[in-house]
Amino acid sequence: MTNTEFLRQNILMNCGYKEDGEKVPSLESLRKTEWSPEFERLMRNRMVIGALRYGRLHGQGKPQYDRITSAIKRLEKYKETGNIENLVDTANMCLLEFEEGIHPKKHFNAVDDGEHTEVK
Repeated sequence: MTNTEFLRQNILMNCGYKEDGEKVPSLESLRKTEWSPEFERLMRNRMVIGALRYGRLHGQGKPQYDRITSAIKRLEKYKETGNIENLVDTANMCLLEFEEGIHPKKHFNAVDDGEHTEVK
């Protein structure tokens, strides 16, 4: 990369443009578009019913559940059947594991492992 190319790239990035000249969307617009209110509504509804069946989030005396295995099974069911209920349940299992998980190595370490979703 030449000095001119390097400078051009940095100027564009600082002005809110990608390398290809496309304008980078604002964080505000991304926060509005990069979410699914319907998915969240379905998740919340099922969490409310789950609180009645299994106990409230962080409830005292609540049994420990194997949510990782359950999430994997539900994702496999979705792959097999296409029923999006299984995606909602998988997401809730992940949320519950995040909040109440018992994994002995549970931690958060944000890294880009280079593994990304493949285009079909």
